[in-house]
Amino acid sequence: MFGLASGAVLAAVTAILLPLCMNGVIDFAFQEIVGYSAMVLSFLLVFFGVRSYRDGVAGGSITFGRAVGVGLLITLISCAVYVVSWEIVYYGFFPDFLDRYAAYQIERLRADGASAAALAAKQAEMEYFAELYANPLVNVAITFMEVFPVGLVVTLVSAGILRRRTALPPASAEPA
Repeated sequence: MFGLASGAVLAAVTAILLPLCMNGVIDFAFQEIVGYSAMVLSFLLVFFGVRSYRDGVAGGSITFGRAVGVGLLITLISCAVYVVSWEIVYYGFFPDFLDRYAAYQIERLRADGASAAALAAKQAEMEYFAELYANPLVNVAITFMEVFPVGLVVTLVSAGILRRRTALPPASAEPA
């Protein structure tokens, strides 16, 4: 449930931001900032998922390793939902995304006063990336690697915070 919810947040943000970006309402830089911020927020569901597992399934205790395992499963589900949504949006609605992104990168370098050699190098880099990205398996792998590191960091932090070797004793009804 937590992985699907996290993935749904990522998919929704993509579905909202990408059309705004592609239609010139926002630029790529703003879209990247908001997108990665949304990733961090969506992966907070990993924390709540691990906590829910610890308190509801594991009897109030969880080791670091088990917490990492639960967190990684949530992260993998979230990443899978994001990848599927990106592939649908990319191939179905914005197959020219990479061309526009490459043009943006080159224009940004030009505005920063880059030399002709730097512009040519960036152009060659973007053309090579486009060749790689045309392969659907590479496309999926790159898309997965956009979000997975964020989920991994949140998983490790959550596991460190939530680990508990012994369950807490039940709270008594009367104060001691």
